[in-house]
Parts: sequence; structure tokens; C-alpha cells
Amino acid sequence: MTQAGIGPRLARAADILARDMMCIEEGESVLITTDTGTDALGAEAVQDAAYRLGAKVASIVLAPPVPFQGGLADEYLPDHVKAAVGACDAWIDLCMPYLAGSRAFDEAMEKGRVRYFLGADIGAEEIVRLMGGADLDGMFALGDAFGELIAESAGKDCRIANAQGTDVTFALGEPQGFALAKATAPGGYFVPGTAMIYPEMESVRGSVVTSNMFHEYYTELAEPMTLEIDGKVRKVIGGGPENKVMRRALARAGNGEFGYVVHFTCGFHPAARYTGKCFIEDQRVAGYNAIGLGLPFWVPGGGENHPDCVISMQSLWIEGEQILSDGVIVAPTHLAEMAEALRPLYR
Repeated sequence: MTQAGIGPRLARAADILARDMMCIEEGESVLITTDTGTDALGAEAVQDAAYRLGAKVASIVLAPPVPFQGGLADEYLPDHVKAAVGACDAWIDLCMPYLAGSRAFDEAMEKGRVRYFLGADIGAEEIVRLMGGADLDGMFALGDAFGELIAESAGKDCRIANAQGTDVTFALGEPQGFALAKATAPGGYFVPGTAMIYPEMESVRGSVVTSNMFHEYYTELAEPMTLEIDGKVRKVIGGGPENKVMRRALARAGNGEFGYVVHFTCGFHPAARYTGKCFIEDQRVAGYNAIGLGLPFWVPGGGENHPDCVISMQSLWIEGEQILSDGVIVAPTHLAEMAEALRPLYR
């Protein structure tokens, strides 16, 4: 897709992000954080969309990108950036690594003013597909229905597997984290198109086989990597040259140990396209799963760094009932029907 070809679609998708997702209103202060790796065309489109709504907009460029996500980014953030993120109504973060989990982010959330959007590495083409490529209300309805299923199943046995060799079991935990909804109130918000699945961390057993990793950066692996898990991650096997990077990222995230599986996800965005280059979009492809590792932000020392791996075309069972089959939602009936009805507007 060329830049010339996405002009009208990009403007429309950026309007959806600013108006319908972030609920930006006239007179509000809007901050867009980017870095030198951010797609400038996408950032400019979001900026222009906020201007069209009558907002007061400022963009800050971090140069270079922070080397780590979360609390480890703190020492690399300039003072004026820390001040700005807590003094706005809407904060659209297009940095990768993203700034959620930093002390500046935590303090901004504590003030109870800011609506934060974790955009990370989405650019112009991803904004077109993820924000403009499907009905926003339909995606949130499906996400709510999936979330209700997971919440109602807390404590039940769950299994996730795929053809690449992933096979893990765990007890489902209670929902946590960012909102999967429109940004109508202060807090943190995700790009739509994925549902969060939290395990009881000590219960996770089995193997995760991945070919995509976000540790210090997002990358496709030269060879698959296997994580062997028994409560905590016990072994990291394969992955070529990324094995060393992953091991040190896990050790940072787990306070010297490899830590736990903090979350699983289920992507269901009908227009998301796997490219191997965008962490945010890849995990929203139907049936894909971003598996978060380390310690959760709600325990002491958690959230300092959050490596993720992405697996494809998962199957999922709850108490023996198959919910997904090779990435396709097959049960319960109402959930499968909602997913089938959620068609891409264009590709």
C-alpha cells in the first residue's frame, strides 16, 4: 500500500482513533509521544485528526527511542516529557518501546486526568487497518463477550496449543490491566482487536514455541524459541542469536529470575495482517496470542520490563470445551456468531 493510496483512508482511520476511540473533544489538551523510529505519516495523521476536533495538540519526539520498556525507561526520559504526560487530557503514545509502566506513566495515571492510548509501533498502514478496517463498536462488543466468558471461567482449567508445538495448561485468573473499551474516562487503553487472558501464574505448565519476540525490540527469530514453564519460566531453548537477548530481558523482568507468564491474549481483529514487523498488529491477527512474561505490575517489583512473545493460530479449551480451533472462535455459539459477523471493511 503506497502513501498516495492511503491518504483518504488514513485520514478517516485517524479520525476514528481521535474521535471515537480516544473521545477527544474541543479544547482538550492532547499529547502525542513519538520517537525517531515512529512512522511520521501515521503520527501526523493522528495529530491532524486531533486538530480537526478543536483540541490543543503537542507532539514530543524522543531521540533516540528509549532502550527499554516500563520502569527501566525512567532514566532515559527528559524532565519536560515527564511533566507533559501528566498535564494533558489525552495521551497517544506511538513510542516503541512504549512508555506505559514508566514512573512518569504511573504518576500521570495517579492524577486521574489522562486517557492513555498504547499505540506503540503502529504506523500509517496499521492505523488504516486497525482503526479503520472494521466496525469499532462490533470489535468492542466481541471483546466484551470474550472477556465475560473468561471472567465467568475464573478458576477453571484452560489449555492453549498450536501446530508449532505450544502446549500449556493453567487455571484462569481474575481480569486485570488496561481497558478494552473507548476512552471515556481517565486510564489506560489498548488498540482494539484483542482479549486478555490472565492465568493464575503459579499454575502455568508446559511449553511455548515462538518465532516472534519483543524483548528489547520486536523481531522475527532466525529459528523458533521454546520456553519451558513450570510455574515460572525454567528454560529458554533455541531462538538463535535472540536467545541471549531474551534471557537477559527475562532476568530483568523477573528481578534476577525468569519470572512467570503474566498474561495470554486472543487476537480477533478481522483486518489485522501479520507482517512480522509490528508487535501491536501481529498480536491482533485472528487467533494470534501475545504472551507477557516476567512479574505483573500489581506486585512489588513488577512492571519494570515486560518481554512478550507472539504465537500463531492457537487453539483454546476451557474445562475441556474447545473455544478456538486453529485461530477460529468455534464456541460458545453467540461468540462464534459475533466473530463471524465481524468482517473487514477493506484489506
